[in-house]
Amino acid sequence: MTDQPAFARAERGLCGQCSHAIVRPTRRGTVYLRCALAASDSRFAKYPRLPVTECAGFRPAAREPADGGQGSW
Repeated sequence: MTDQPAFARAERGLCGQCSHAIVRPTRRGTVYLRCALAASDSRFAKYPRLPVTECAGFRPAAREPADGGQGSW
């Protein structure tokens, strides 16, 4: 989700930074955020109400360096 503006990630709360979040766009332009944990654990909502501020399943998504891994120092 590194291509999303920071404000868009913030509106999603923790889900905007979670490795379990799956973005599901529709043909009409609506975008839904689905939690992959919901498939195996009933504690998690398939489509959580956003912004999520607390979540037992939150795992930070791996992010690529802004410089493309070239090392800016």
